[in-house]
Amino acid sequence: MEYQEIRLASYGPNPERDGFKAPMYTLALPAEWEMPIRRLYHHGMTTQQAERRKRIPTKRVNHLMRAVAPDLISVDDSVTFGAEQPWLYASSPYPTRIVNSFAAAWLRSLQRNPEDPESAGLLHKTFRLLDTGGLTWQTTIVDLLEQTPSPSGTALPADHLYRLLPDILAARIAELPPYEHNGRTLQFRQIAGDARAGGAELMSWPPLTYESKNKDDGGTKTWYYSAYIGLSLRTVPFSPIPRIHLSTGIRRFVRGQVWMPTEGGVSVYLLPNESLIPNGPTPQRFSVAMIEWNRGTTDWRQGGPQGMLLSVSALDQLPSVDRLVKEADHWIDGRDGMAVAVSHHAAMGYHAIGAGLMPSERRRLTEWAEQALAPDFLPVPLLTRSKYSKPAKTQLKNRLSIPKKEIPEEDLAAIYAKNEAIDARNAGLRRRHLAEALDGLPLVAVVLYQADATRSRIIQAAERSLDLSSYRVEQGPDTWTWRTDEIEIRIHALPIGGLAAPLGGDKPPTKGQEHDQQITSRRRAVEAFAKEFKTKVPGTQVAFVELDGKERFAKSKRRADPKHAIRLGLADSGLVSQFIRPLNQDMEPDEAEADAVFRAEAAWHDGLRQTGMRFVPLHSLGEAIPENLNQLAFWLVKRRSDGPTNTAQFTPIAVLIRPGQKCIMGKTADMTEWVPYPQLLRSLTGQISKAELKSATQQSATTAAFVKKTLSAMRGTPTLVLVRAQNIRYRWPWLRNSDLVQDRISFDNGPLQRIGLIGKQLRLIRIADSQRDETAEWWAPAELRDEKYKGKQRGGIAKGLWTSQDSDHVFYSTADKASTHPLSADTAKLTPHVNDKGRSEFKPTKNAWNPELLELTVACMQQGDDPEKWAMFVHQQRLCDDYRDVLGLPLVLHLAKLADQYALPQEEVEIADADAKELTDEQLTLDFGLMDGERSSEG
Repeated sequence: MEYQEIRLASYGPNPERDGFKAPMYTLALPAEWEMPIRRLYHHGMTTQQAERRKRIPTKRVNHLMRAVAPDLISVDDSVTFGAEQPWLYASSPYPTRIVNSFAAAWLRSLQRNPEDPESAGLLHKTFRLLDTGGLTWQTTIVDLLEQTPSPSGTALPADHLYRLLPDILAARIAELPPYEHNGRTLQFRQIAGDARAGGAELMSWPPLTYESKNKDDGGTKTWYYSAYIGLSLRTVPFSPIPRIHLSTGIRRFVRGQVWMPTEGGVSVYLLPNESLIPNGPTPQRFSVAMIEWNRGTTDWRQGGPQGMLLSVSALDQLPSVDRLVKEADHWIDGRDGMAVAVSHHAAMGYHAIGAGLMPSERRRLTEWAEQALAPDFLPVPLLTRSKYSKPAKTQLKNRLSIPKKEIPEEDLAAIYAKNEAIDARNAGLRRRHLAEALDGLPLVAVVLYQADATRSRIIQAAERSLDLSSYRVEQGPDTWTWRTDEIEIRIHALPIGGLAAPLGGDKPPTKGQEHDQQITSRRRAVEAFAKEFKTKVPGTQVAFVELDGKERFAKSKRRADPKHAIRLGLADSGLVSQFIRPLNQDMEPDEAEADAVFRAEAAWHDGLRQTGMRFVPLHSLGEAIPENLNQLAFWLVKRRSDGPTNTAQFTPIAVLIRPGQKCIMGKTADMTEWVPYPQLLRSLTGQISKAELKSATQQSATTAAFVKKTLSAMRGTPTLVLVRAQNIRYRWPWLRNSDLVQDRISFDNGPLQRIGLIGKQLRLIRIADSQRDETAEWWAPAELRDEKYKGKQRGGIAKGLWTSQDSDHVFYSTADKASTHPLSADTAKLTPHVNDKGRSEFKPTKNAWNPELLELTVACMQQGDDPEKWAMFVHQQRLCDDYRDVLGLPLVLHLAKLADQYALPQEEVEIADADAKELTDEQLTLDFGLMDGERSSEG
């Protein structure tokens, strides 16, 4: 029995209440301050720079206040002037003397060059012009539901409410009695908010602990973690009702030494017994400070070059950074008048506590927290399963399951025989699809391995997926060949040797020219190696590369990771690449082997997909969907200058699934014709943002021109355009909730046009996912399927398309539980829990996983279309036969997103030829000797 409804952790204003207002204290910067401060900020800039920087940033002073005055609320990351636009909010007036010190620290931070005498003089002049003593708190009644409608009727809350409303509701949650389940309680405390991120957070405290055993000496380790609750203000297209989304999860803390990233920082949560500022009020919330690696030392970010912490006399109150990074958990239970917890993130490597919460525990915690939102906010109505629930047509058949109970041997043998027949049929279908994608050419692959076992697993994965064992005509030691009726397949295997070594050897390269030189050197070496290989084995299309995961290189500085240089070099030689990690030595042997086999199979299938082979899902909607429908996805491939190659990239691309086309196609704005998907991927490596694409205006214009040109060429055929809101709307603003108008389209802030003027057979659907809590968390109430769960707060997972009461053009898509996450929906991490059989479900070490909610906005349709059928078509495009689980995005968007992996902008730099040649020659001698039949003691 399927779930027919699902519940969202989303809340709307109670229509029976007369608004929602709250008394607040506000502090505004006088309007006459604007010009002196603007002159200070723009001093030393060119006219063009000043024109691009009209907004005066408050990011640094916001971070300062978040660290030392967590009860203050700043609602923006740029300054506002005038009484109508307060700078700060608070539930009680904060000492103006301290606020003045914040303002002074902020003004100093606006200087571009503090050592410049002219700049220093201007700063002193600005201080004299501004009467900081005149800053005073005012009492205000804030309308927490202040909003205006968009042209299409979408709610547009006032900007300051995105920070303020969640904060007020979070304060109400903090006042609730402790959360309790099965005899254990959790008390939540609010966390200082981030004006840039918006929303609000709470965290349970004191932290939860878990003891793990050491494998070597039989001792134990203590691991720390907390539950968190997040609140955010969101809107739904075409709906006049704003939403509060409530999210829950796990926050893990570092034990022992802190690994410091070379870029960015690490969050530190502080709970002092008294104010960090002399004579300041004792904070009621967690402070959040950042520590960062800077020029060879670790320091508090707010105490860096601007000296903000020092200027407000707070630096001496904080723990020693040198001690903190060596013993992160030294203060976690409270010491020296302060509790301190350092946030753990995945790049730091292993943590015994798994991430995430499962549905039942998420439901219990959410329903406890939502008590504080009532009566002003109530849960939105349940989503209802679409009436078009017939599943997509499958091309590959599922294997029969093996019964858990004992059955007669002949029945078991019959199941095995049927499964063998199913495997053979599926493999034959894969071979035919692969042959079509390669247009009759053989598949030629190379495996660059570190361990013989990895090479063997890839070979075995190839034979299993394509049922090749009976077609083998050549078997090793370095070349395997199979010839079937549909296609010839050849795999060549070579040790990767020094090409997989960390960049810089024992010493990771420094940021800048040294790192660029190391990337260029390795890139050239890999290209030379691959080209030499291809002269002996022409026609090679894809490389499978065994390489340590980013966790290894994170520990020794991520700039040592050679993955990006290897991918660049292989692309230069005309190869797409798929990486696979070595055997996980931290797992138990049997578990590690099973994991390695699974990853080898996944790598093989991903490699095949990079050749352009695809099983396009077959819908079940009949004539409602045109037979010759093109599926077109637009995507902005972008990298920031602080990315893996320290170089920026901005490249609009399109990916096309065309009926009758043997291969997935793609193009960039610079291409005049569609090219096979592998060629698109290779073209993205090494591209650097052009000078004329540096500004937002230039990027938006380029995006608009590319989209219009592409659509114009396809206006004669039925075309469905899919875009991901979070990827493209910042350069195609029509796709924002505030600008979206039904069946009208606009480019680059131009006028709205009827969709028929762009194309009589064009449709467009915008997809938003859960990034930044844009779609709510959810669960299926178990009592809706079985009355015995009524009142037990059990949650389930349901796959399907869902309708809401908001709009007949907005739908939601969910997936089933992933095969890689077999946990019960009742698994718990925060408090003890037992299942229906009385067995414990308390498993804090397990990673939990909940399918995210996709929002499908049917933005542009043609007359007579049924939006729900088109939404179902898009939902079914997530159910791709040759993937183990439902895709996170519909297939064509999924392929477009994967192109990001090839966005590795890199401008080659001059390097010493001898250095590059030394590595290349050594590598070629080692590996090609093996190809000629020699065997190494390491092989």
